[in-house]
Formats: sequence, structure tokens, C-alpha cells
Amino acid sequence: MLDLLALADRDLRNAKVSGLDNDWRFNIAYNAALQAGTAALVASGFAVPKGDSHHFRVIGSLALTVGLEGKLVDQLDRYRRKRSVSVYDVAGAISDAESRGMLALAEDLVEHVHAWLLQNHPDLMDSKS
Repeated sequence: MLDLLALADRDLRNAKVSGLDNDWRFNIAYNAALQAGTAALVASGFAVPKGDSHHFRVIGSLALTVGLEGKLVDQLDRYRRKRSVSVYDVAGAISDAESRGMLALAEDLVEHVHAWLLQNHPDLMDSKS
């Protein structure tokens, strides 16, 4: 099976490219976190429908799938709302601190999900993992 975290890994690499503005760095890092959460849901046997509340549901599931601490789930949910503002309402809405914070959280989450998959679902990981 394809590595479930390939999209998250790609997004983490791209979020670290120099010269990105804060909005884009934040959004790319956010997408890495979302992909990691989606991978955890899929590995747990759940379908992940797109559409209404998709991001909310993926983020909310992280405590149940990979045992993510509630404070980290809450932080990611705050970032979800901030992302919505930056994508749909206001250019330049993301500060440097928020951009760096989202990237750090995404890196930690991708690493956490990767370790969880190796421990709980090694059959779903390919040989590159």
C-alpha cells in the first residue's frame, strides 16, 4: 500500500521553502496536519467524506485515533478557524508566529501519526517508512 503520509511529508517539505509568505506557509503546514489526521482515520477503518465539516471531523478524531492530547487538538482547531479566515476572508491574516506555530504542530503531528501507524498498522506502511 502507498505510504499514507506521503502527502503530509510533501507538504511539510514545501512549507519549509524559503520566501513563502506567512499565509501560504501556514496553509501548507495545515494541510500536512490534515493529511496526517486523514491517514489515521483511514488506517482506523473510517471513510473520510469530503464536504461539510471535513476538517473539523478529521481534527476532532485525533484524540480518538492516535491519542493526541486535547490541548493539541484544541490548538489545531484554532488554527483551522484561522486558516479559514486567511483562505476566504483576509489576505495577510497569518502572523509569523502563527505560521511557525502551525509548522511546528504539523511536524509533531506527522511524526506522531507516523509512529502510531508503525506501531498499530505496520501492514499499511511501505518499505520507505
